Amino acid sequence: MGEPVPVNSCLLLGDRDAAVDFPKGALALALCPACGLIWNCRYDPELMTYSQDYEETQGFSPTFQAFIHHLAADWVERYSLGGGTVVEIGCGKGEFLVELARAGIGSGIGIDPGVQPARIPAGLPLTWIQGLFPQDLPDLRADAIVCRHTLEHIAPVREFLAAIRSAITEPERTVLLFEVPDVRRVLDEVAFWDVYYEHSSYFSAGSVGRLFRAAGFDVLAIERAYSDQTLLVEARPAVGGVATAAIPIEEDPAELAEAAARFARGHQAMVDHWRDRIRTVHAGGGRTVIWGGGSKGVAFLAALGADSRLVDGVVDINPFKQNQYMAGTGHRVLAPKDLTDAEPALVIVMNGAYRTEIGAELTDLGLTPTVEAL
Repeated sequence: MGEPVPVNSCLLLGDRDAAVDFPKGALALALCPACGLIWNCRYDPELMTYSQDYEETQGFSPTFQAFIHHLAADWVERYSLGGGTVVEIGCGKGEFLVELARAGIGSGIGIDPGVQPARIPAGLPLTWIQGLFPQDLPDLRADAIVCRHTLEHIAPVREFLAAIRSAITEPERTVLLFEVPDVRRVLDEVAFWDVYYEHSSYFSAGSVGRLFRAAGFDVLAIERAYSDQTLLVEARPAVGGVATAAIPIEEDPAELAEAAARFARGHQAMVDHWRDRIRTVHAGGGRTVIWGGGSKGVAFLAALGADSRLVDGVVDINPFKQNQYMAGTGHRVLAPKDLTDAEPALVIVMNGAYRTEIGAELTDLGLTPTVEAL
């Protein structure tokens, strides 16, 4: 997919030179014609770093908070998790497990190398492990195993799911509740900003269903969520090791291969569209900023190449990102209030799910730029 890209896009980098010189890796997406899994065949897990400096949370967004609040309440109700035990693999900064606790679970364990207990509300029946599964949590004794926006970071992914299946100590009581990005939307929209090095695997409804069944699970449901950007996957250990058949939402691999071919054909044109848009604003004397200092922003700027210098700023509402520098290009992350000095002509929203709340914030700041969402 072109030039090498930063191998981490959510690390906090306080030094601009270190951000510009950040290690890079190659992106080369491949598709399995049998199962439909898409993966980066140049991915090297040795290049990855996950630590407390990894700042992936979207939890400062009211839109995101409303989503996880309703998702947690729904899963607790539908799977009778009130008073039960939940383990979350890849819990990040812990906000979803907190929502599950508020929705009524009896206890929870969150495991992630980047978890920061000091940032999590006290007084909840939750335990935090700064580590990795299965090394630091070999047994999964729980009513539910939750794993959101982690599976796409794992290689080899089937072995990881099989390890979860083996670690479940009471399979008759345990449900799996996963969330992953939907690669079908990425392909259909030619969303090059949603392809980055941390994601070694890319899932569609069909490929994720086949993956779970191959690892020994029955898939109960797969549905799209969050402006159709993600897939919610609900599954249980298969009885007798025999998984049930596919469900209607699952496409076949040939259909996904066609979508992948369209993405490949349209990729350069989409990159050029945004380059031309930013060049036009710059030529007219205006300033362009992007809103979103996370993975999408890093991928977007990386794809622009030299034209990334025409982007005058990066904005993020997460205070932990502000005054840090973007891996690859070295853009400093601004707070929204900083835009009153920049007075941008164009704001490009990295995640369309946040367009409404960003528009409201710009209005509150007295700014009236053109707002366009990816």
